Amino acid sequence: MDEMLTALLARRRSVRGFMPADVPADQMRRIFSNAQLAPSNCNVQPWIVHIVSGGKAAEMRQALEGAATDRSEVRPDFELTEGYAGIYRSRQIDAAKALFAATGVGREDPQARRASFIRNFRFFDAPHAAFIFLPPWAGWREAADVGMYAQTLMLALSAEGLASCAQGALSHHADVVKRVLGVDEELRLLFGIAFGFEDPDHPANQTRTDRAPIAENHCFHG
Repeated sequence: MDEMLTALLARRRSVRGFMPADVPADQMRRIFSNAQLAPSNCNVQPWIVHIVSGGKAAEMRQALEGAATDRSEVRPDFELTEGYAGIYRSRQIDAAKALFAATGVGREDPQARRASFIRNFRFFDAPHAAFIFLPPWAGWREAADVGMYAQTLMLALSAEGLASCAQGALSHHADVVKRVLGVDEELRLLFGIAFGFEDPDHPANQTRTDRAPIAENHCFHG
């Protein structure tokens, strides 16, 4: 494998602490143009992407944090997974332990754990966030297309020296997101991606998560 690609894949990770500086507009358009090269079934390109910056990002942060802090009813457009089991639960727990250890959140400190969760709705203080929707007719195949688009986008961000974090939590209050954006209520919000320049001094960014050995989830036939 090309060494540049290997380095790029290794560089992309979930960053949870950002600098306040905005991404220049020309750089942002170049990145999102490159993300458009993502594959999709029959080339339908079903993703609908709304990017917030500046005042609109501040408005979105305030609205989502308010909904989460008030413990408003969660209303995602796609049903949330109730809980992981087996090896999937173990991986989830290991990732949480690594993050909490880096940020000093104690296992028996519910207030700190809650505050850590609420940071999701501020995009971890990123200056920008992309909200990715599907059209109302789309199904799981198109959702998979969006996954390929999102990976392409995050690699494009990494290639430009930027950081990102894909966030399922940004879909928890889909009605709030649509209201702030003023978009068609029939659009279905899948998730959001926070992005910007990484804050290398933020404790959350000292976290590194492992990947399972290839034998755990791959079978080669032939």
